[in-house]
Amino acid sequence: MEMRKWKMDTALIHAGQEPCEKTGAVASAVVPAVAYAFTDVDAAAAVVAGEREGTYYGRYGNPTIASLEAKIASLEKGEAALGVSSGMAAISGALLAFLKQGDHVICTRDVYGGSYKFLTSLAPRYGIETDFVDCTDLAAVMRAIRPETRVLYLETPSNPCLTILDIGQLSRLAHAHGLTVIVDNTFMTPYLQQPLELGADVVVHSATKYLNGHGDVIAGFIVGKREAIQYMRRHIMGDLGQNLNAWDAFLILRGLKTLGLRIRQHCQSAGEIARYLEAHPAIERVYYPGLASHPQHELARRQMSGMGGIVSFEVRGGLEAAKTFMNGLRLAMISFSLGDPETLVQHPASMTHFAIPSGEREAFGITDGLIRFSTGLEDASDIIDDLEQALQPLLKQVASSG
Repeated sequence: MEMRKWKMDTALIHAGQEPCEKTGAVASAVVPAVAYAFTDVDAAAAVVAGEREGTYYGRYGNPTIASLEAKIASLEKGEAALGVSSGMAAISGALLAFLKQGDHVICTRDVYGGSYKFLTSLAPRYGIETDFVDCTDLAAVMRAIRPETRVLYLETPSNPCLTILDIGQLSRLAHAHGLTVIVDNTFMTPYLQQPLELGADVVVHSATKYLNGHGDVIAGFIVGKREAIQYMRRHIMGDLGQNLNAWDAFLILRGLKTLGLRIRQHCQSAGEIARYLEAHPAIERVYYPGLASHPQHELARRQMSGMGGIVSFEVRGGLEAAKTFMNGLRLAMISFSLGDPETLVQHPASMTHFAIPSGEREAFGITDGLIRFSTGLEDASDIIDDLEQALQPLLKQVASSG
C-alpha cells in the first residue's frame, strides 16, 4: 500500500515503521548504541562526509530515532525531520539554523514563555534582535520587516491565549520578502494542522506534549527541507549536544500510535468545557477557537481540522481568584506541562510565562486572572464537576461584589 494514500490514523501506526527484517518483531527496536562499526576506512569516511547514508556516532542519531524521524516527517508532509532533546532544543535549533549575528526576527506577540526568553536573553548575546508583533495584523507584520529580517516565527494557536494566525497569508507575505517561516505546531500536532501544507518552511514541536502524550518524555522535533534538516543535524543539534535518546524515541513511537484516539477525546472534552465555562458567571472570558465568540473562529475552522485540547480563561477577581480556583481543584492538577492523559492546569503569569515582564504580559493578554487548562482524557463530566466545585467560592465573591 502506498503510504501517501493512508489516512492519518493509519499513518500514525505504520508510517516510517516496518517489522524487523531479521526477527519479524513488530515493535521498533531500542538501539542505544553510541559507536557504529564500519567494514573499512573508506566506508566510515563516506558516512562522515555525508556521501553515504548511515550513522557513525550516537550524538547524531540512531536507528530508533531514524524511524521516529521518518514518521514525523511523513505526518507533517515534510522532506525530513530531526529529533532533539526537548521542545526548546527544537525552537532554538530551528532559529539558530537561519539566523546569525546582525539578523532580525519577527515573532508573534503572545508566544510561549520559553521562546520569549530565548529570543530576549540568549539570542541578543549572539547579535540577534527580535520584535514581538501582533501577527493577526498583516500591516503590522509588514511594518516590522527590516532589511536584516530573516525569520518570521509563529505559534498558532498561541500559548496561552489561543490566538489563531493565518499561516497561508503570513507565509506569502514573508516569502515575498525572503523570510523563512517557522511555526510551532505543538498545540495542534499534525493530526489537526499541517503548517508546511499551508505554506510554512519549518515546523517545530515539543514532543513532550501531545505527540508522546503520556507525560514521561522530554523531546522535540524540527521538520522541513532535507538540506536544512541535515544542516541542523550536523551543525546545530550535533555541535550543541541536543540529541534525543533511543528510549525516549521508542516511547514517542509508542505514544504516536494512539495520537488520533487521544486528540479526538481531548478536542471533544475541551469543547464541552469551553461551553460550560463561557456560561459561568465567575468567568470573565474564555479563549477557545471552537467557540463562535473567538475572534478567529472562522479562520480556525478553515485552517484546523479540530480545535485542540487547551482551554484558556480569565476568572473574575484577578490573581487571588485564580489562586482560590486552582487550589480548590481536586481532579485537575497544577502542573507546567500539557497534553497528558491527566487534566493539568497552570497560571501563565506566575508559571510558564513568568520570564515575560509584567507590562508586556498584560499587552500580550496574559492577565493575572488567566488560567491555561489542558483537558485530559478523564470523563468530561468528571472534569466539569471538578470545575464546578472549584468555582463555587468565586461565585460568592461575584455575588458580594455585584
